[in-house]
Amino acid sequence: MNPLAPYRRPEAVQQLVGQLQQAISRPWTLMEVCGGQTHALLRHGLDRLLPEGLELIHGPGCPVCVTPAATIDRALELAARPGVILCSYGDMLRVPGSDGRSLLDLRAAGACVRVVTSPLDALAIARDSPGQQVVFFAVGFETTAPATALLAHQAWCCGSSNLALLVGHVRIAPAMEALLASPHNRVQGFLAAGHVCAVMGSEELEPLSARFHVPVVVTGFEPVDLLEGLLRCVRQLERGEGRVENAYGRACRPEGNAAARALIARVFEPVDQLWRGLGVFPASGLRLRPPYAALDAARLPGQATEHRPGPDAAAACISGQVLQGLARPTACPAFGRTCTPERPLGAPMVSSEGACAAYWHHGDRAENSAAARPLVRAAEASSLSDKAEP
Repeated sequence: MNPLAPYRRPEAVQQLVGQLQQAISRPWTLMEVCGGQTHALLRHGLDRLLPEGLELIHGPGCPVCVTPAATIDRALELAARPGVILCSYGDMLRVPGSDGRSLLDLRAAGACVRVVTSPLDALAIARDSPGQQVVFFAVGFETTAPATALLAHQAWCCGSSNLALLVGHVRIAPAMEALLASPHNRVQGFLAAGHVCAVMGSEELEPLSARFHVPVVVTGFEPVDLLEGLLRCVRQLERGEGRVENAYGRACRPEGNAAARALIARVFEPVDQLWRGLGVFPASGLRLRPPYAALDAARLPGQATEHRPGPDAAAACISGQVLQGLARPTACPAFGRTCTPERPLGAPMVSSEGACAAYWHHGDRAENSAAARPLVRAAEASSLSDKAEP
């Protein structure tokens, strides 16, 4: 039996939808923080089942999408160097830098760019390539930061001399706080990302929830998980409450994963971080602390301390508004026209967690792409069980 089957049962989904309809008495706007949740909502067609008045907006929880062009430019510059092997996750290779080029473009031109599925793969590559400089381009939220921290610790312990880290890790809690503090904020409640909270614990979000008196419900990624999170959020709003609830108890504990948190704290320290299209959020990034800072790719010869990107080739992209929940992907004039997964202008169309990619693959893009209308009609005709992943 598929262990996820209980969280995809159509009967349970219909029951939760009915409870949502009974619970809501006025319009509410909720944000799902994680791009994985956005994809799940659209893939399973849950957005079409929600009661009138309940609006979902999409958050900045896509690490590939929020990696600034300057960091990608730095990766491109490193990858173009002779004798350098640049390693990163697959999604990161397709994101364009400020001049429109991606790491895949460089690889096609002869650069040595490799996809890894684990940061420790980069250490193995470094051991097998003693005459070359290996650079691991590390991105992600607190979900992937522990694995990068383990790589840094092992590389430092074994005295690796040809491995460097280009770190682009970000922290989600400061970004949520910045959204709530914005004068343009529309968020009245959050569905918090269950996998981040499995590492950091639901307790990390309690100060934020208390300060802004906003409901935060830790939520998983299956249809029942998401609807349960929405229902708990709506019930809090209807009662005038604003607190943290954990609706993902099978994976998340209040204190999180103590070992992973300790490893992050040992290797990294918080730093102000630029988010692509959003601006600088205080303490929202991670950088290597001593002695692991010796592995920082910024210390390689010829690396400028500050990298200034060129003109942004994706100026027409409104991904910054999309990532703040101020606009839907289909509101972008480039969506489905000059921006597609094959020819993306912005990272949200490239990443497997990007909101634009979610709308392209699972949502209603008919208004912007006549060619897509048959696909949309077919999706609407499918049942929830048909859409469920095997």
